[in-house]
Amino acid sequence: MNFREMQKKAVLRLLAMHFESGVGHIGGNLSALDATLYLHSQVMQKNDQFILSKGHAAGALYIALWMVGKISDEQLKTFHKDGTKLSGHSAPSWIPEIPFATGSLGHGLGLSCGMALGNRLQKKDGRIFCLMSDGEWQEGSNFEALIFLNHQRLSNLTLLIDCNGLQGFGSTKDVASMDIQKLFSLLKNFDLDVEVIDGHSEKDLQKISKNSDRPQVFLLNTKKGRGVSFMEDKMEWHYLPLTEELYARAKAEVEKSRCHSREGGNPVSLNILDSRLLGNDSKKSGSISKKLNS
Repeated sequence: MNFREMQKKAVLRLLAMHFESGVGHIGGNLSALDATLYLHSQVMQKNDQFILSKGHAAGALYIALWMVGKISDEQLKTFHKDGTKLSGHSAPSWIPEIPFATGSLGHGLGLSCGMALGNRLQKKDGRIFCLMSDGEWQEGSNFEALIFLNHQRLSNLTLLIDCNGLQGFGSTKDVASMDIQKLFSLLKNFDLDVEVIDGHSEKDLQKISKNSDRPQVFLLNTKKGRGVSFMEDKMEWHYLPLTEELYARAKAEVEKSRCHSREGGNPVSLNILDSRLLGNDSKKSGSISKKLNS
């Protein structure tokens, strides 16, 4: 199974899991799913560790772990139900791949810094990967962790920031002037290795594998509700559960699509980075990522 086929299978299972449990947070799970899946299936090695700071994307993590054989289908069927180990925000201590409970935003980066420094002091191999949300950067604790990260030069730590541009009550730009361009500028000032990539493109996600002598940050240009047209770029899908009718529509749409990756020409894909920074000026589309990364 190639990665594009894996993406499609993962989306269908995530939709089914959320429908069966009757819970929301689907939009933010879909924006983070491709990167989470690629990381676990293509990048991470035996001694690497993953921290889900964006705790409400637990569904994406569970699906990624299911895809690589760490979680069973029977376990997925218990998602968000009484007595489950697969809670809406991931809980630790029952599986090595989930070392910490997260969900109170702003904690994952500090935890990841501590793990990265601990590995270095103990001369342990392995990288630490931390998935964060863009709205989460309104938490001051992240900037305290950045000071520590920069000072300690934790090159074994890689941050992935899901920049779908939407949070609970609006766009990140409208709520706190914190869009992807602002994040890029702020993080660059901490002398980090920062790059903007397409969070739904297999070709771009391959860049996560690279090593650097500085801490790395990948700003993932993503779309909330990715792959389901009536969810895409809609703030309400931060919360809404799927009705039977909407689940049927979403499932049919994903099944009909030729593939899930941007390279496959998904008809509902849109380059958020270009559209949000450049408005409707399509002539400049495709150049903005290169400009930011220079």
